[in-house]
Amino acid sequence: MPSSTLLPRIVEKGRFMSVLELSDLPIEKITNAIGDLFNLRHLGLRNSKVKLLPKSIEKLSNLLTLDLYRTNIEELPIGIVKLQRLRHLFVEKASDHSERVFRCLSGICIPKGLRNLQTLQTLEAQSGSIRHLGELGQLRILRIWNVKGVYCGDLCESLAQMQSLSHLTVGASDENVILRLNAPPPNLQKLRLNGQLDEDTLDQSPHFQEAGRYLYSLRLYWSQLRGDPLPSLSRLSNLTELRFSNAYNWEKLVFLTGCFPKLKTLILRDLPSLKCLEIHKGAMASLEELTLWNLSNMMEVPPGLEFLVTIRVLTFYEITPEFLRLLHNCPRIRGTRWWYTLR
Repeated sequence: MPSSTLLPRIVEKGRFMSVLELSDLPIEKITNAIGDLFNLRHLGLRNSKVKLLPKSIEKLSNLLTLDLYRTNIEELPIGIVKLQRLRHLFVEKASDHSERVFRCLSGICIPKGLRNLQTLQTLEAQSGSIRHLGELGQLRILRIWNVKGVYCGDLCESLAQMQSLSHLTVGASDENVILRLNAPPPNLQKLRLNGQLDEDTLDQSPHFQEAGRYLYSLRLYWSQLRGDPLPSLSRLSNLTELRFSNAYNWEKLVFLTGCFPKLKTLILRDLPSLKCLEIHKGAMASLEELTLWNLSNMMEVPPGLEFLVTIRVLTFYEITPEFLRLLHNCPRIRGTRWWYTLR
């Protein structure tokens, strides 16, 4: 049945349905009759080809989740603010699914008034939306892209009001923007920063001081760090996941004894300056997954891999044939299963 007739028939036959999941279907248009689904709690259009939502969407007064992830929707109808029960809004788009291009993700602007949102993925930053962000006091998960340097002050003020926020992603508008975020939410557990950081950020920002005691996941992308970040980050003793991607412009990383005792996953990707990765005995004592990805200047198998006795997944992506020979001839990882791909 053509998608143009499928949805109207579903709506006609299912007026009492609470979940309508249309993800991955080649649907381009949503019938205006969807507003008649007064009992609808979940509307999923993820990975569809929908470009516009009908005005009647404002009639879905019981809607809790609206999933528009990776659709072609550029703007939300103003009437969406009438959906006061809406808790979860997904509107992110990806131009590069590998996330190796700086501006690979984007969101859309949302009208003021959706005060009860708990999940917002993703807001496209504008001066007005940043200032009003603090009104979303129930937010627990927030992703925001295209943050300009001049927005950082207002963004910090808004974030400081979000007592329930646990997951935060902030992406700068371009590679030269410095993300100055010095007022983190008090209960942050998961943090991803896409953009340049100040030289003193890791030592002075509350994100990485006392306010970071609850952090279990940290992802730093395009940070342009020029000094060793590990002495500062090792204070985050509850981390279970740490990822660097284009984040570090130095030749050496050393994981000292006792650092990151709860870390389960470490991913280092696209660090062209890194030549030496060294792991001391007793470092990352709980590590289960180590991924080294496109570390083009690393010329030796990292000393200390043999100390990672809890490792279950050891992967080397985009390595040279020369480095592959080093791996095959390295006695320190004999008996350890590992995977690789060639560049």
